[in-house]
Amino acid sequence: MDTSIRKIYNPIQKDHVTFLKTSAETDGEYTLVEVELADGGGVGLHYHKTYSEKFDCIEGEVQIALGKKMRILKPGESATAEPNVNHLFRNRSGSPCKFLVELRPASEGFERSLQIGYGLANDGQCKPNGFPKDKLALAWLFDISESNLPGWMSVLEFVLRKQAKKARKKHIDKELIARYVRF
Repeated sequence: MDTSIRKIYNPIQKDHVTFLKTSAETDGEYTLVEVELADGGGVGLHYHKTYSEKFDCIEGEVQIALGKKMRILKPGESATAEPNVNHLFRNRSGSPCKFLVELRPASEGFERSLQIGYGLANDGQCKPNGFPKDKLALAWLFDISESNLPGWMSVLEFVLRKQAKKARKKHIDKELIARYVRF
């Protein structure tokens, strides 16, 4: 597989993700990506019900919150968010960092949501916060990434899941996959 198409860039978050192993390549055992995260970048608090997310720092420093505990990972250190554990990652070090993210089991939805979300950002179809401008696309991407919101924010999930169904009925899912999913 051509490695150039496996590296995607998000101009809003100013980060790169390189797909090292996909669900298809590991028979669903795991997904492995390398993230190059700019200072100030990251993903807010969330959790997954169906897979764990392991973070291995390669260069620089990345902050990982697991539950209520914040850790700063340096090269050679790792942390794992087990299913149903609230977590986030971010870079506040003043310089870029690089780390691996391994999902077990693999998540094709996660893989697709990154390709589509980054594609939308490159096409100017995202707001300054990185969320797609199209609310149905946002809801569907949230759904396929198998992300969940913690605490009081979980009340929004009902609306998002309902909107994701509407996106499927309107074939927005098929349009986004055809346009942005390259592997």
